[in-house]
Amino acid sequence: VQLVESGGGLGQPGDSLRLSCAASGRTFNPYYMGWFRQAPGNERDFVAGITWIGGMTHYAESVKGRFTISRDNVKNMVFLQMNSLEPGDTAVYYCGAKVGGSGYDYWGQGTQVTVSS
Repeated sequence: VQLVESGGGLGQPGDSLRLSCAASGRTFNPYYMGWFRQAPGNERDFVAGITWIGGMTHYAESVKGRFTISRDNVKNMVFLQMNSLEPGDTAVYYCGAKVGGSGYDYWGQGTQVTVSS
């Protein structure tokens, strides 16, 4: 299974960006997908997650009301709509997939999001 993120880039405060994560492989049957981000010198932090069946969502407090996670089960894709971007959102964003135990089994390579005026 491979996860490939796209959609990152440069934005100004208040802008919107939409990240995509595409999964490929012979079989892809996660039970949970998540978006994480890592700023320089920081740990990788949870941003948002979604159950593959049912679409139950979870968000970090810092992004609630601004970011929306969604998925397309047919296309095996997960999205992160980011609105009202802030400089603190600057980071490399990663998507991850849980297919077995409690941890994330697969990760993408990351996509850079920079928010600056």
